[in-house]
Amino acid sequence: MDLNFTAEERAFRDEIRAWVAANLPKDISHKVHNALHLTRDDMQRWAKILGKQGWHGWGWPKKFGGPGWNVIQRHIFEEECAMAGAPRVAPFGPVMVAPVIMAFGSPEQQERHLPGIMSGDVWWSQGYSEPGAGSDLASLKCKAERKGDKYVVNGQKTWTTLGQYGDWIFCLVRTSSEGKPQAGISFLLIDMKSPGVSVKPIIMLDGGHEVNEVWFDDVEVPAENLVGEENKGWTYAKHLLAHERTNIADVNRSKRELARLKRIAKDEGLIDGPHDDGRFRDEVAGLEVEIVALEMMVLRVLSAEKSGKQSLDVAGLLKIRGSEIQQRYSELMMLAAGPYSLPFIKEAMEAGWQGDHVGAAHAAPLAGTYFNLRKTTIYGGSNEVQRNIVAQTVLG
Repeated sequence: MDLNFTAEERAFRDEIRAWVAANLPKDISHKVHNALHLTRDDMQRWAKILGKQGWHGWGWPKKFGGPGWNVIQRHIFEEECAMAGAPRVAPFGPVMVAPVIMAFGSPEQQERHLPGIMSGDVWWSQGYSEPGAGSDLASLKCKAERKGDKYVVNGQKTWTTLGQYGDWIFCLVRTSSEGKPQAGISFLLIDMKSPGVSVKPIIMLDGGHEVNEVWFDDVEVPAENLVGEENKGWTYAKHLLAHERTNIADVNRSKRELARLKRIAKDEGLIDGPHDDGRFRDEVAGLEVEIVALEMMVLRVLSAEKSGKQSLDVAGLLKIRGSEIQQRYSELMMLAAGPYSLPFIKEAMEAGWQGDHVGAAHAAPLAGTYFNLRKTTIYGGSNEVQRNIVAQTVLG
């Protein structure tokens, strides 16, 4: 298996790199490279820039208005964006619900929703987890009752990432209680401006408001917003979760953050400085080996897909290793900055103060990054559950 890029792929990389350099706003890339808070405007501004180029749906086929890139080109695009300091595109629209609408949605749903996702004008949220249904998603209780030409939805979703920005939300809802729990779930598209939808913030350890509870109180949803067949939503959910778990691996962001870790370590004298005793360098080297190994796994999968061979079903493995690596680089950043990484004053950071009075300028955001990445081994299916799935797949 040849994992080297071809001349055409290297030329494609040069083209993407030049475009990103010319179009990515400098104020946004500065925030990303220094782990500063991104506003809704920051994220949507970049989404609309991509949308204008026809690249917000970079993984879409030409049939649905995408660039029609192959898997290697998509990987190169994601890597160049990440290394340049582009915000991570909110995946709920272009990466998660769009493939479901393409595969299982009606022509009317495709015509209605895909253009707004591509342009970056419409912000989508994900309604999967509930207080009693996280990794055991099949036990969800949010109910949708069919009444004539509409569904009436009642229940709750939780951990809804950036749900406060959502225009639409795709939800798994229970439409039947008969048979296996998976057999009574449907996939519904809900306008978040509908009467009865309320969003309540969950404030995290870093003081941020990234996740939410979403409540549905007699929310009326047109029956035409049902994707595919009633009670077949579990099939569509599995299609989507494969995209989510691969996305969580995010090897390109890990490569960018590895470079940031090395900058911090050098600034603190732990690499090529007065405090360099080799031990911290060994830790960084070990992390770099893990990132390279993860990248090789990704490239193996992409190479198999490009050649038309059966792709390895490694979404669970990518999620496990990718999420653990993200936690590890945040830990090493905290260790590098030492006590200067402990203070976290959200209001001071938002006012532009980045630790000038307590130590290195890079120290202030580190605690927030560390806190935030504690969740990566839980969401998208906890790593414990993913290990069970991998074991069953391999061992039977």
